[in-house]
Amino acid sequence: MSLLLKRRRLCLSAPLLYVSVLLIFIETVSYDIFSVVKLRHTTPGSVYRSPLLYANLRSEMDSDTSSLDSICNAVAVAAYLNATLIIPYFRFHSIWRDSSKFSDIYDEDHFVETLEQDVRMVKRVPGYIMERFHYNLSNVYNFRIQAWSSINYYKDTVLAKLLEEKIIRLSPFANRLSTDAPPHVQRLRCLANYQALRFSDPIETLGELLVERMKRHTAKNGGKYASVHLRFEEDMVAFSCCVYDSGEQEKLHMDGVRERGWKGKFTRRGHVIIPEAIRLNGSCPLTPLEVGLMLRGMGFGKSSFVYLASGKILDSEKYMAPLLEMFPLLQTKETLMSTEELAPFEKYSSRMAAIDYTVCLHGEVFVATQGGNFVQVLLGHRRYLYGGDARTIRPDKRKLAVLFDNPNIGWENFKKEMVSMREKSMSKGLQLRRPGDSIYSFPCPDCMCKAKSVDARVDVSHSVTTYSHYTFL
Repeated sequence: MSLLLKRRRLCLSAPLLYVSVLLIFIETVSYDIFSVVKLRHTTPGSVYRSPLLYANLRSEMDSDTSSLDSICNAVAVAAYLNATLIIPYFRFHSIWRDSSKFSDIYDEDHFVETLEQDVRMVKRVPGYIMERFHYNLSNVYNFRIQAWSSINYYKDTVLAKLLEEKIIRLSPFANRLSTDAPPHVQRLRCLANYQALRFSDPIETLGELLVERMKRHTAKNGGKYASVHLRFEEDMVAFSCCVYDSGEQEKLHMDGVRERGWKGKFTRRGHVIIPEAIRLNGSCPLTPLEVGLMLRGMGFGKSSFVYLASGKILDSEKYMAPLLEMFPLLQTKETLMSTEELAPFEKYSSRMAAIDYTVCLHGEVFVATQGGNFVQVLLGHRRYLYGGDARTIRPDKRKLAVLFDNPNIGWENFKKEMVSMREKSMSKGLQLRRPGDSIYSFPCPDCMCKAKSVDARVDVSHSVTTYSHYTFL
């Protein structure tokens, strides 16, 4: 295997991809726009016109030759407060139905060993402590932290309660530590993200095998391939409240999915859904057809080697057909693995996503079609591996919405817009973290420049334990 693959075992950031991303998103986003408002069909963005655009451009196109931060933040806070960290756990959610434990996703022993000089860790709350709370963690005091709190807030406000209680919960814990922090705190975030967190052996082994098969498959192209992250699963489409092309039947189905997964949140009195506005704002998940149009316009041809990272595509037989028509060499984990190889993972969305993450990490180019933790963490990891350059295409989805809404645009004009979008995205090169940027997305310089290690932990005279949304601290 390549040097990068060997190196990745020591610096794999990662991700509960779909699982942790959605848990965080659901808990931290306000649902304030949900009830249906009907506007005229002539309103821009009100009609899914991409299939018509594809039909008009196809002939010309064919002839023409793209929950991790919570864990790492918990490590930093626990070390800073001189507290004990309980091995993280992941909550089960009725939509994604993934019961994976920390050790199913990550190499738990490596995580503990890598951080043992900086933070104490145990696998569970000791029995003598749990006895005080009648063995029920919900009885433990929960300290609700304001989003993006500074590290000093934990020292000035949280520590006193921690010393008093000996164990506390910090829930929710997503985005509860400021992106900007002193160097010694950033060092621990980097250590946790790029060295302590690596995938468990089963995921690691299969991920490397897929990369090897993908490179072998693309040998005549020097082993180079583009990886594309597509978010067009049923839950993603339902959550977006976007309208596609299946009319009333689609609407009724998606209403049902939303009600089952997020009971009442989408039907509050006085709140509205405006699909046109959502689409024109660039917030709708791109369909496989739209991704294909975009990539072909950017210069990827029928002979391009593409790896598609995705969960179960909504109505895949229908929506995937045009993408496969445009990219007949497209591969997925399902096409690269046998049924027997895939079986131990296929019922666990987070493990399947971890496999996708591995293949995307080593692609020559990564194409992001939607935001979220998967993309943000992967961008940071690619920057970490490739000298600060993510080698990533992030399309302007607002501009795409306008272009896809115009089926009469000519192929040359469409291609010109796509090439410009690709060049703008790919020309950024080395990007340094600015104030307010996440260290997990922009690891340079904090995680990529050597700095003197400083022990700046709070001096307390008691051993203390805390508990967060994903972890006990």
